[in-house]
Amino acid sequence: MTYQEVLEQARGCIGPYCKACPVCNGRACKNTMPGPGAKGSGTVAIRNYDAWQEVCLNMDTITENVPVDTHYTFFGETYDLPVFAGPVGAVKLHYGYKFTDSEYNAILVPACVQAGIAAFTGDGTDRTVFDAASKAIGQNGGKGIPTVKPWDRDTVFAKLDAAKASGAKVFAMDIDAAGLPFLKGLTPPAGSKTVEELREIIDYAGVPFIIKGIMTVAGAKKALEAGAAGIVVSNHGGRVQDGVPATAAVLPAIADAVKGKMTILVDGGIRSGVDVCKALALGADACILARPYVNAVYGGGAEGVKVLTDKLRGELADTMAMCGVHSLSQISRDLIF
Repeated sequence: MTYQEVLEQARGCIGPYCKACPVCNGRACKNTMPGPGAKGSGTVAIRNYDAWQEVCLNMDTITENVPVDTHYTFFGETYDLPVFAGPVGAVKLHYGYKFTDSEYNAILVPACVQAGIAAFTGDGTDRTVFDAASKAIGQNGGKGIPTVKPWDRDTVFAKLDAAKASGAKVFAMDIDAAGLPFLKGLTPPAGSKTVEELREIIDYAGVPFIIKGIMTVAGAKKALEAGAAGIVVSNHGGRVQDGVPATAAVLPAIADAVKGKMTILVDGGIRSGVDVCKALALGADACILARPYVNAVYGGGAEGVKVLTDKLRGELADTMAMCGVHSLSQISRDLIF
């Protein structure tokens, strides 16, 4: 299969909100919620995508002609490239009835491992979803990151217990999910957390813990104070708050503040290996892509995941070679025009 064939097949079984567009830029789905669109005006997902297109790279081909190495080490695990599939929940609600969350994760997690990367998995009010995703991660050598929503303390602890028992080695919390409209007023409750509350959760987890949903230097410093091993610069594709900046716009300042003190990932509008290189040059250690991997699973299952990952790997390697860098450690702000 080609990536275009994956998208064509996805269009036949995804929707009605997601259109599996040739270019996933947030325009066709815009402010559709439920669905993959953004909140309110629906412009934040569009802004995320456009911001990466506006970043330009400096070429340099007067250099050694040696192979490019895209391998990335993440808390003791080495992956083929610095890319992760993003956490997605309620796929039936947002993307179509072909898969339940458990069925989706059962395809995504091992397919990512086989393709040389790993997946962040989602969470929801149905506890079996998180448990099943954690089990899938454990069955695949702990390669994957179960992502819990900011529920109340007892609910979070119970979910972390299940994840640890399954063999997961790194956990995450999408703290910005506190703003998701469809989580408001549910039982168990979800909401914002203080630094002290996060520290208690992170201490209880006892493994590297990542806070997803950081958009300011102040937020990054709070996550560091709470003991987080990493952060994800993310505005949740505009699904949690309208009128916020693009992740590409805030990434450099956050990287300048905490680079080297914690792992920095970035999410939002990244669609190609070229974008991945740009993100690393702006200060990220790795990238997350969510919607493209949904399309990959819906359109091609495990093969779709491999096709997308191979595409990203090839694009990243080619971009690095054309910019005169041959390992991820050589990528710096100097690559940005």
